[in-house]
Amino acid sequence: MIKLFKVKQQQKANESASGNGPVNRQSAGELRLRKDITELNLPKSCTISFPNGSDDLMNFEITIKPDDGYYLGGKFLFSFQVSPIYPHEPPKVKCKTKVYHPNIDLEGNVCLNILREDWKPVLSINTVVYGLYHLFTEPNHEDPLNHDAAAVLRDNPKLFQSNVRRAMSGGYVDQTFFPRCT
Repeated sequence: MIKLFKVKQQQKANESASGNGPVNRQSAGELRLRKDITELNLPKSCTISFPNGSDDLMNFEITIKPDDGYYLGGKFLFSFQVSPIYPHEPPKVKCKTKVYHPNIDLEGNVCLNILREDWKPVLSINTVVYGLYHLFTEPNHEDPLNHDAAAVLRDNPKLFQSNVRRAMSGGYVDQTFFPRCT
């Protein structure tokens, strides 16, 4: 124990002598996120980007272009904010594309169980991306954020499909305008 203390004193002395100051250490969350990002195995219809540059791994964006289902041909952008205590806390995910979807509200909040009560530290960013992708191939009317869209999906799937197409093309569904996302 005493030797460890002397080693730390020596390191501080060397840092102040060289004028470099202490080395900037990454949080455990940053280290885990770096590992998750290097191991990403995204579907070919998904891409990742770092709008603040590659030095800011804790904030990034994922673009999903579904190749199946109601949202085929659409392009949807999600922002991720990752906490320094990741993976003990799920990332905060917002949909930046206004979309007519039962599990995404008009403010971009996402209803995905693994981003809430079912989050576990063994899950990864890859799991979240696949969960988001799955929302577009299999929207879930049983756990909605957009209750109107969920009711239409449940009661009239053909009308739901028509509403999705209208919204993705840049049009109104009920009284809400959706910018083009195809």
